[in-house]
Amino acid sequence: MHARMNHPVMVLPEAMNHLQSLGNLTKQGLPEKLLELVHLRASQINGCSVCVDMHPKIARKLGETDERLFAVSAWRDAPYFSDAERAALALTEAVTRLADREDPVPDAIWNEAAKHFDERELATLILSIATINVWNRLNATIKMPVGVWKV
Repeated sequence: MHARMNHPVMVLPEAMNHLQSLGNLTKQGLPEKLLELVHLRASQINGCSVCVDMHPKIARKLGETDERLFAVSAWRDAPYFSDAERAALALTEAVTRLADREDPVPDAIWNEAAKHFDERELATLILSIATINVWNRLNATIKMPVGVWKV
């Protein structure tokens, strides 16, 4: 399987620089393992096979367990996640599925996240969710094959 075109960030390297800078910025202030769970959940929702393949590998290198990684898509029913992780995953789903409801990010989801994260951490989390959604959409649009990005 081949991508439809060269990856847009390879065609426009300055875009890669900006996305990488944003990605690096979002690694400050929140645990990387949490961010990898967020990236995996958004990627599952968006059907980005590249990221669904890549983010568990990164998470494992950070010490994440297979048990938790396998349960991310069913986090509401799995006992493995802290209240803060649940709040981050709920926010991830809401931000990723903006068009699915009249109130894209309901107050209940926002308020739960705000219980666990201060304003700077929320900003980091929101930017991280937005960034992975950009990567998911780029990869899905050009049909980037799994295994191209190495961890």
